[in-house]
Amino acid sequence: MNDFIISNIKKLKQKKIPNPEIDLRILLNYSKYKKYKNKNILLSNFVLDQINIKKFNLLLNRRLSKEPISKIINKKSFWKDDFFVNHFVLDPRPETEAIIDESLNIIKNKKAYLRILDIGTGSGAIAISLAREFVNAKIYAIDISIEAIKVAKINIIEKNLQNQIKLKHGSLDSIKEKFDLIVSNPPYLSKNEITKTGIEIKNFEPKIALDGGEDGLDFYKEFAKKIPKIMNKNSHMILEIGENQLKNCKQIFRYSSLNLLKKTQDLQKKDRIMVLSKL
Repeated sequence: MNDFIISNIKKLKQKKIPNPEIDLRILLNYSKYKKYKNKNILLSNFVLDQINIKKFNLLLNRRLSKEPISKIINKKSFWKDDFFVNHFVLDPRPETEAIIDESLNIIKNKKAYLRILDIGTGSGAIAISLAREFVNAKIYAIDISIEAIKVAKINIIEKNLQNQIKLKHGSLDSIKEKFDLIVSNPPYLSKNEITKTGIEIKNFEPKIALDGGEDGLDFYKEFAKKIPKIMNKNSHMILEIGENQLKNCKQIFRYSSLNLLKKTQDLQKKDRIMVLSKL
């Protein structure tokens, strides 16, 4: 391993960047000259002449400032696809894939003609992943952030799903139709939790996608009041929740016309998903 590689791994380690070798390889591959675009750079076969050093140093400095790799390269993987992301949308995370899993558990017929609503679509990752699985579904994806809608539009067009997914800039109040499945990963951090988050989240993720109000439960309270009105008979809602929120969320939905069917945990054994059905 040459001095250039060793030196830059050391810089990343000094900033306590996890997986510095992986990050360095990604940054090198995104800094190479176009004529080497089809050549995958490995640390073991690295040749300095293949790299635009000025571009590499700019990207490296961004990573050293704790900017997530996904925001630097504008790409994040989720379910079966890669998605364009930027500072206006929350990075889709592995634990959120449980929403897709639970949708498939509930709806066995992948060719069913469903109406699905994705609330707070962000990058469009959930809506697109559901469109991939339920090929005849009509999906409405809404967000109150116009910048997020722009990002979702890029992803939907890139995957040629604009005939299946309808984007709408607006809040839940703008929805008048009824649905068979409603999904959401809403903002659920409390004011206190936001102040304690790491730099990668606090400085580089949109606050609008994190802030769930004073106690982090604002959106669940709104959903309990409004969602049942836009659900068809035998329909379901699947929600992601924050750790330690299950008890409060159960209480919130107890007095709605929705029944808690199940809850699932993430890989860290934290309660993460609620599946509800209309009574």
